[in-house]
Amino acid sequence: MANRKLKVDVSWTGKNFCCSWSDEVAGTVVVTAKTLEKLKENFAESLKWHIEGCVEDGDELPQYLVDGDYELDYNLDTAALLRDAETYTTMAAISRASGINQKQLSHYANGVKQPRPMQRARIIAGLHVIGSRIMALC
Repeated sequence: MANRKLKVDVSWTGKNFCCSWSDEVAGTVVVTAKTLEKLKENFAESLKWHIEGCVEDGDELPQYLVDGDYELDYNLDTAALLRDAETYTTMAAISRASGINQKQLSHYANGVKQPRPMQRARIIAGLHVIGSRIMALC
């Protein structure tokens, strides 16, 4: 069981998801992909490959990395969150559920503007409303 969580920051950059993880000792791993699912898959493979390369080169790494005793914790910025949500719902639905203007949501999704923490919380709450309504149908 993994007892270390590695924080992986995910953002939306242009037309791709991008994620990065950095450690003072182990270095940095950066990956891009068209979908969040593919990004997670590619990142896990890239990190494993990076660690194997470091070990082969004789670099000293924390034992939990060498043993694979870690869990990846993906933290999506608002743009990435909205872009991923678009695969399941529409901006119009998110707007209705969150009470945030659709044009404003579009600015957030495109990275034109960054929402305040309160706005981000409203977006997440709106996505929870949409999800719970869909679950109620099952």
